[in-house]
Amino acid sequence: MLQKKICMLGAYAVGKTSLVRRCVDSLFSERYHTTVGVKVDKKQLRVHGQAVTLMLWDLEGEDDFHPLHFSHLRGASAYLLVADGTRASTLSKAASLQESAKGIVGPVPFVLALNKCDLKADWRIEQNQIEAIKAKGFDVMFTSARTGEGVDEMFESLTHRVLAETCNECH
Repeated sequence: MLQKKICMLGAYAVGKTSLVRRCVDSLFSERYHTTVGVKVDKKQLRVHGQAVTLMLWDLEGEDDFHPLHFSHLRGASAYLLVADGTRASTLSKAASLQESAKGIVGPVPFVLALNKCDLKADWRIEQNQIEAIKAKGFDVMFTSARTGEGVDEMFESLTHRVLAETCNECH
């Protein structure tokens, strides 16, 4: 069985922990839980007949006073950038984290999750911002940890890309 390390990156309170919990346990809690350091969970998937265990590293959120410990990224096969659609500033934070992550782990696959897509009335990220980030090569997916919308598809999409990358390294 293959085992792949996937890191969750983003600002504080964007929903990284909630996305992991939705993926692993199919649950959502309204209570906010701050991640301190890193929390690791496992998710087993079957992709193209191949059993894959995702080791999901939920890293504490970054803000101006508390930078991310990038040493946690070492050995990652991929990462998920998470932005909160109700807080536009988290999109630029995700873009900044992507640059830093790329410098540490190289050109591994990543996906940008625009989380909280169930809160349409409170949405603050404009379509032109989304188009601009896509133009930079970001694979953007809309998710809601609350409803589960797009969560399984996002993890499956990233796993497909990780496995394709692994196959390319073999040849």
